[in-house]
Amino acid sequence: MITIGSFLHREVLNDIIRRWMYDQARPSDADLIARLVHFNRIYLSRYLEQFAGFVFRELHQSPLLLRPVQLKGELKDVIVEHPRFRNARIEEMILDYNRDPGRYYRETPFHGILYFRRRNGGMDYVGSSRIKRVRRLAEKTARRIIDRIFASIKRHADTLADERARLLSIPREQLFTAPEEMTEEFLQAEKRLLNDLRERRPIAGEEKKLAINDVAGLKIILEESEQWKLTELFGRLPNCEIIEEERHTGRYNATNLIVRYRPPRDEILARPLGRGILNIMQARGLSPYETNQAFVEFVRSGEEDVLLEIILSTYQEMLESEIGRCIHEDRIIEQRLRQQYRGPLARNIQYLLEYLFTFPVSFQKEFGELPIKLWNRYLPDYFDEILKKLFRIPPDNFLD
Repeated sequence: MITIGSFLHREVLNDIIRRWMYDQARPSDADLIARLVHFNRIYLSRYLEQFAGFVFRELHQSPLLLRPVQLKGELKDVIVEHPRFRNARIEEMILDYNRDPGRYYRETPFHGILYFRRRNGGMDYVGSSRIKRVRRLAEKTARRIIDRIFASIKRHADTLADERARLLSIPREQLFTAPEEMTEEFLQAEKRLLNDLRERRPIAGEEKKLAINDVAGLKIILEESEQWKLTELFGRLPNCEIIEEERHTGRYNATNLIVRYRPPRDEILARPLGRGILNIMQARGLSPYETNQAFVEFVRSGEEDVLLEIILSTYQEMLESEIGRCIHEDRIIEQRLRQQYRGPLARNIQYLLEYLFTFPVSFQKEFGELPIKLWNRYLPDYFDEILKKLFRIPPDNFLD
């Protein structure tokens, strides 16, 4: 169904997602999904820190200064306070931002690290690393699955139209279909797919894997005359290779790279786990010793390589993507609005995936059955109550 390339034990997570869509959760999934989410988060943050530090040091041949951030506003403030150079367009963007910073999604959560080098007595921002938040990961995973299911429904609706054309003995392209008839055919196809899910019959196209490869990522700021340095660097690294390259032009100008990386497991495992993850896992029944041992086993039994996204951009184009003509948050909103299929099934998939990735950070340790079945219908209020129960938030009527 779907693999998350930045994680370990990708097929295990893929299997859980597929089974949950068919309402085939197991009691052991409560512990399994907790390890998959928490241990992957720890492993990912460690290898990303190691990888990012190495890349930025090699590119700039100088010591780095690091600054962890939690909000996009911290990043946006930095890039306007320390411009690498100035021209009329950069001055215009900075002026607009300083005039009304609240328009620029400053409160957006951003779990990342900013990297700087010293230059001419000041701070020169050279890039960042970031980990996609759980909610964004759940949303993107759901959107990919929804798009695949929508394509399956459309194919079946087209089959119904082909059958009508055959009965009328006319070519399909000559078939006139009233809008209400097209809607009815789509609803019939949707109903059939819901029945397939309820009866646990494989849905068409399920065997074709979807992939999400940008959970871990870097943004690297290099002017065009220096961008060759990144390709040259990856060309001489034995544990890293570019497997995909996509250049964006237009409102958004940057190069997206997907990189296969083999993290240094021994270095990563040499660091003991922190108190935060030990407390989380202890609440789930594992002692600190058991948690450390489980993490070592998790890493050593996982895949040897992971996939990361690298966005290569110039300074001015990076400004455009944060405070200019193609703000990243605006593009996220546009993606949501462009989603073609928004019926109950689409909403249920999003609810289910958000529940799956939220469950490990909740107070709940186990579940008897999944609270969301894809073939049922729910209002958003119902999912709000599910989340409240996960975090032991009293219902609205607790004072009655």
